[in-house]
Amino acid sequence: MLDEIFENFVKNTIFKNKKAVQASYTPEIILHREKEINQIASVLAPSLRLEKPSNLFLYGVTGTGKTLSIRYVTNQLLEKAKENNVNLKVIYINCKLKKVADTEYRILAELLEYLGRKVPATGLPTDSLYKMFTEIINEKEMMLILILDEIDQAVDKIGDSLLYNLTRLDSSLTNSQISVVGITNRLTFVDALDPRIRSSLSEEEILFHPYNALQLQDILRVRAKEAFKDSIIDEGVLEKCSAYAAQEHGDARRALDLLRVAGELVERDSKKKVTLDYVDIAESKIEKDRVLDIVKSQPKQFQLTFLSIVENSKKNNGQSFHTGDVFERYSYLCTASKVKEITQRRISDIIGEFDMLGLITTKVISRGRGGKTREIKLAINPNLLEKVENILKENLNL
Repeated sequence: MLDEIFENFVKNTIFKNKKAVQASYTPEIILHREKEINQIASVLAPSLRLEKPSNLFLYGVTGTGKTLSIRYVTNQLLEKAKENNVNLKVIYINCKLKKVADTEYRILAELLEYLGRKVPATGLPTDSLYKMFTEIINEKEMMLILILDEIDQAVDKIGDSLLYNLTRLDSSLTNSQISVVGITNRLTFVDALDPRIRSSLSEEEILFHPYNALQLQDILRVRAKEAFKDSIIDEGVLEKCSAYAAQEHGDARRALDLLRVAGELVERDSKKKVTLDYVDIAESKIEKDRVLDIVKSQPKQFQLTFLSIVENSKKNNGQSFHTGDVFERYSYLCTASKVKEITQRRISDIIGEFDMLGLITTKVISRGRGGKTREIKLAINPNLLEKVENILKENLNL
């Protein structure tokens, strides 16, 4: 029986190159990001003369091409550096990965490993790792571009000491220089940093706007042609994947995931075509996985805020409520979980980020002389509500 299943997967694949519909894939041509790619290239170009480029921040919601664009530019930059015998190094670290970016020590250990120096997982003073790092890159003239993807995740876990130390490193380097590229989905990230770090770190900023449905269709058309065998995709499938993703703030990664998962489900059922029905099934599966993943991975303050939103939604039978209601419940939950409260303004920023992630919808309404408030409505599938609430309470020990 199992042999039959495995044989079916080996012989009857509908995919030609499945990597082409995976988020980690870098295509030869990146559509609808020419302007941003040219901006990144202009900022980083001085590294080819071993001159320090400005530190750079890339902002934008998930799936807007930030990581794809920086990788595309730095790959070409490295090729040009090789042609001209320029000692340029690019180190990429995903700060969302556990055991890589959950402490300052581990990030430094990862950097050192990229540079050929193995250090123990724990045990050395952090200062000695910084010393080792500066010694290695000072050995000969070098330009180092350090890309910190999802940098907000690292700062949430370890504070902004890493960024402060990195921006101060250049003063102790004689032969080499470091340029930092930060990537974040959180549009308010830099505003929350220490002003000293903010002034030295965020020298250049590029905002990536969401793709619209037509742009997503263009992207899917090119990727689908490379990923699937001929005549596998039914009419309307690419348009439906694009429409779903356009609702989620123009997330190309979501559109690609929908197409890939729909293809995987078709294979599991031993069918020959990706039809509209399979896009719907893929959407409900991905939605569940995505929401649970976001809820589990958020820092405590985000989880407390989201739990207060969930509880307000239950109390109001799924109808809308206001920012003040969220803050009131948040204050109670902070006391119950023995977590220090943050300001109402910061809670308002977090609510904005949940809106950006598509977990809630918000609408600003005027109260006349009472000022303005935000009307909030939970936007996740009601079937997930109990599971989400249980995960949050378990993580917060409530």
